Amino acid sequence: MASSTLHFFFLLALLLPSTLTTATRDTCTTAAPDGSDDLSIIPVNARCSPFAANPTSTSVMDTVLHMASADSHRLAYLSSLVADKPNRTSVPVASANQLLHTGNYVVRARLGTPPQLMFMVLDTSNDAVWLPCTGCSGCSTTANTSYFNPNSSSTYSTVSCSTSQCTQARGLTCPSSSSSPPSVCSFNQSYGGGSSFSASLVQDTLTLASDVISNFSFGCINSASGNSLPPQGLMGLGRGPTSLISQTTSLYSGVFSYCLPSFRSFYFSGSLKLGPMGQPRSIRYTPLLRSSHRPSLYFVNLTGVSVGRTQIPVDPTYLTFDSNSGAGTIIDSGTVITRFVQPVYEAIRDEFRNQVKGPFSSLGAFDTCFAADSDNLAPKVTLHMTSLDLKLPVENTLIHSSAGTLACLSMAGIPLNANAALNVIANLQQQNLRILFDVPNSRLGIATEACN
Repeated sequence: MASSTLHFFFLLALLLPSTLTTATRDTCTTAAPDGSDDLSIIPVNARCSPFAANPTSTSVMDTVLHMASADSHRLAYLSSLVADKPNRTSVPVASANQLLHTGNYVVRARLGTPPQLMFMVLDTSNDAVWLPCTGCSGCSTTANTSYFNPNSSSTYSTVSCSTSQCTQARGLTCPSSSSSPPSVCSFNQSYGGGSSFSASLVQDTLTLASDVISNFSFGCINSASGNSLPPQGLMGLGRGPTSLISQTTSLYSGVFSYCLPSFRSFYFSGSLKLGPMGQPRSIRYTPLLRSSHRPSLYFVNLTGVSVGRTQIPVDPTYLTFDSNSGAGTIIDSGTVITRFVQPVYEAIRDEFRNQVKGPFSSLGAFDTCFAADSDNLAPKVTLHMTSLDLKLPVENTLIHSSAGTLACLSMAGIPLNANAALNVIANLQQQNLRILFDVPNSRLGIATEACN
């Protein structure tokens, strides 16, 4: 079918309470809620995740704090995505986990003939599709690593240096001398501290629900040194030529949407929809902008922010989209909490504090925490975009401790190690919203939806 709905459990890197019953645990091995098991997505550190390293009880607050601690690396990675460095071999990222992806949401896909089940992180700000392959030296040795076995697929093939895919893909290189037969297109990249990994560009059949995509190109990781690669693969949804969206334009027309479930749910049922069919009809749009400086990223024109009924007075230059410099605001699935350039965030925070009163304390990435019995005073935050005002529900603005005694404003300023001109609308603020990317028509749609 030309449009697939990939129903899944989003792997929200959450550790669910250890008091779940045996019957509840059994549901972790079943199919997606609609009965289809071919593209179920199961929550990275959730109770239902095969990648949950520590099944002990952890509060939602602690889990979000842990995830948000990686945001600074994520933001540094986003800032490194510049058009004038198409073949860079090093990026300012601390580890492979941040370089390859931030594993907040994972989808189950199938590659090869017969199909092999793969767990792959969805990333709207990445153009690549990568997987660790069997025989990879230095890759993760955990039992849950998603290894693709090329020898078990009758439709697997390598990509030679003479193909257009090799010249299009970021960081993929070929030997300078000619060879016969042509060399396999190879990938080498370093990622801080002397660590590196290498891969080959290959092709095979990708199966998404009932859609079969032949000759799908992806990176087959065959060696790594230094920090161990994470066990999941990567499914990039960015604008670049090697992303899932670009490779399936004839099938999905460059249109996709997702709905992220709330952190407060035990089971994180959400959905990814590919193609124009089945998308919501009642939805508001804002222009989807493209930066020549950071062409992979999805920009929107953020014109202002309101706290309650008060529109924050900020210098427009902190929000203005600039295609040449890459400044502006992006929407991103891999960053956990929304980040603003420091002057904008401080203005939001100060007005929020003025309306809630206090006293206030800090906790991890959050600097505006207060007694939860005052959260009824918490104002809603509205993001003003061209032709669209997104009024965030309170649950998308506050994060609560497990005991319910503390609430924190779930936004922050841009860390010092990241680009100070890039605002990021992150996944916590996107929960229970249908976010629709219509790339050919250059528009982003947002509609309220109960993703749980």
